[in-house]
This record gives sequence, C-alpha cells and structure tokens, in this order.
Amino acid sequence: MLYLLWAVVLLILVYTARHYYFTFNRMFGKQRHPYIDIDTADWPSVTIFIAAHNEEAVIAHSLQALLEVDYPPEKLQIMPMNDRSKDRTKEIIDDFVLRFPGRITPFHRVDGKPGKAAALKDATALVNSEILIIFDADYVPGRGLIKQLVAPFFDPENGAVMGRVVPLNTGSNLLTRLLDMERSGGYQVDQQARMNLHLVPQYGGTVGGVRRAALDAVGGWRDEALAEDTDLTYRLLLDGWKTVYQNRSECYEEVPEGWGVRVRQIMRWSKGHNQAAIQYSVRLLGSKKVSWGEKLDGFLLLGVYAMSPILLFGWMLAITLFYFNPDNWLNGILALFALMSYSALGNFAAFFEIGAAVYLDGSRGRIKLMPLNYFGFLISLLAISRATFNQIVFDTLLKRTLVWDKTVRYRKPIVAHP
Repeated sequence: MLYLLWAVVLLILVYTARHYYFTFNRMFGKQRHPYIDIDTADWPSVTIFIAAHNEEAVIAHSLQALLEVDYPPEKLQIMPMNDRSKDRTKEIIDDFVLRFPGRITPFHRVDGKPGKAAALKDATALVNSEILIIFDADYVPGRGLIKQLVAPFFDPENGAVMGRVVPLNTGSNLLTRLLDMERSGGYQVDQQARMNLHLVPQYGGTVGGVRRAALDAVGGWRDEALAEDTDLTYRLLLDGWKTVYQNRSECYEEVPEGWGVRVRQIMRWSKGHNQAAIQYSVRLLGSKKVSWGEKLDGFLLLGVYAMSPILLFGWMLAITLFYFNPDNWLNGILALFALMSYSALGNFAAFFEIGAAVYLDGSRGRIKLMPLNYFGFLISLLAISRATFNQIVFDTLLKRTLVWDKTVRYRKPIVAHP
C-alpha cells in the first residue's frame, strides 16, 4: 500500500511540475500569437455549423451575431444544425431564413444517429467549404472572430484552430464566478502556454474550426466519439497536423448556473475524454510523426480526467496508512499533505494557473474567491470519479451505449422579430 501511495504522489508531482512550467511560461516566456494581426487576405470559403438541440432560448442570439460578423458574405455559409429539436428551435431558425434570404442554410435533421458528432458528419457531407467553423448554440461571437479563426489556415501545416471561451453569465451566482476563474486558467494560461511551447493545444469543439482537407485526411467526424473535439485533436496530431490556439479570439458562452447541471456536464466531459485516452494513448507514444515534447504533453493531457479517481484512491490509501499502520504514520501524513496540496478543478488547471490568469486578465478582485474553488474541485473530483466508475463497470462491461447529456440554458427565449 505504501508503494502504491508514493506512486500516486509521484504522478501528482509530475502534473504539478507541468502546471508550474505552464504558468511560468505564460507569465515570463515568449508569447506566440502568430496569426492574430491578419486582417486583409484572399479569404477562403467558410461554413459555420451551429449545433442545436432544443435551443430556443439561445439560437437567435447566435444567429444574429453571426449575421453581423466581418467576413465576405459571398464566402460565408451559416448552417444551423437543428438535430431533432422538440421546442421552437426550428421555427426560430426558419424565421431567420425568411428574414435574411441567402444568408442562412438550415439543416433540420430528423433521423440518423443522435449526437453532435453524428450531426456534424451529416452536415459536412452537404457543404464544400474549405474551412469549417463550429459553434454551440449558446455561443455569441464578436464581429471580428471569424477572420481571427480562419487566419491560421493560411499556414498549410495547421489542421485545426481554437479560440478562447469566456462566460457571459459570470455575475449570475457563486458557481458562475468560480467557473469563470476556471475558464481563465484553462485558456489564458494552460492553452496559451501549450501554444507558446509548440506542444498540443486542444481543439475544444466550439469556437474553433477545422480544415476540410485535414478532416477528410483523418477520416471525417467519428459519430461514435462522445467527445468529438478531443477525438479530432488526436487524430489530427497523429496524422501530422497542428492545432493552433488563438488566445485573443474570444467568444462568449453560458456556463452552468446550478451544481446539478455542472456535475452532469463534467461527467459527460470525463467519459468522452477517457474514451479518447483509451483509444489514443498507445498510438500517440508510438507515433513517428509526433515530437517527444508533443508525446509527453499529449499523453498527460489525455490523463487529466483519470487523475480524479487516482487522487481519490491516493487519499484513501493515505488515510488507511495513517490510522491502521502507526509505524508509518509520518509517511501517511506527508503523503496526505502532498495529495491535498494538489489542487485543480474542471480541466485540472491548478489553482496557481487560475491565479496567474486572474492577474493576466486584469481583474484581480476575483482572487478573493480563490479559497472557494477548492469546494468546486472536490465536487468535480467526486463527479469525475463517479463517471469513470460508471464508464468502467456499466458502460464497458455491460456494453451500455454512452449518452450525451445536454447542458441546460438560462436565457429567455426570443424570436427573430417583434
């Protein structure tokens, strides 16, 4: 038991060193923003997919914002993917189509395999654009965002791009404020540091895009993937394509306002990420197209959600040793302290990454909430551990189909016209 405990501590120290490395690079290292200033160019054709399932509360906001973006309209196709909605989503989309003829091409999906990846697979077959940009229906892009997301594709080695996600309902309650800090740590520090260091920025499934040629080269969307974003990130990496992170390309989302919604969301993320870890870990380490730095970073990135059950297991071992093995009580205390000191939440950006992000954002007043993040971390740890257990025991052994749980929306539904 003691050897197992120190193995857990060693693994935790590896992740801790990774977080320190990323934070110091973000604070003091050279920052890479190689494509952000491209404003005038021969822009390629773009299709924007908006994933929508029962999104009457938010779809109008997204469509209205996309109609106002700064991109040549003759090269821009907006395609909301209405995947079997049972509310007013179809009615709202069709109203926009009538009001803005030729600007919006709706895709009302009424059958086929459920899920975002399956909808993307069907929708992609209907378009011929060079670049595909994907948004979830609750995201509200700024006017210049599309050009910023398309600019990296002028570099032929880039297969995907990811922008920064910023919550728009931060002031709703304590949970949204904590999630705002988590997002800051994950994007402002973690993603940007990986971009700086030529490692593995992650395509996040929304506020991002993919080169159609790269997507076709790796076999298109896999509709069996629960986390199509992580799945695509690693298939592109293994095929020699790069993913670019654009920290200054911000888009605005709704984050959960209730803890139950948050728990279901992070359990969903955990299952999808662990599915990708099982599929790609061995292939990544054996790939000849991936550098050693990318292999190490990519492998550790695949393992972030596995750290919750490992950490919980380590706590149990430490407590057991402390109470039932008095001859090694010092080892138990030291190990327990090391385990408790490893603090992270959501995407496992450590607390000091969040503190650095708050500083870089220039909104230092948020740092007062830092101690409360630990409660959010504990809830995430238990939710991820539960999801992992369910995935191993029920989903794998019983061959149960993985189900995508939709995140609740909080905005009031609106129509496109008075």
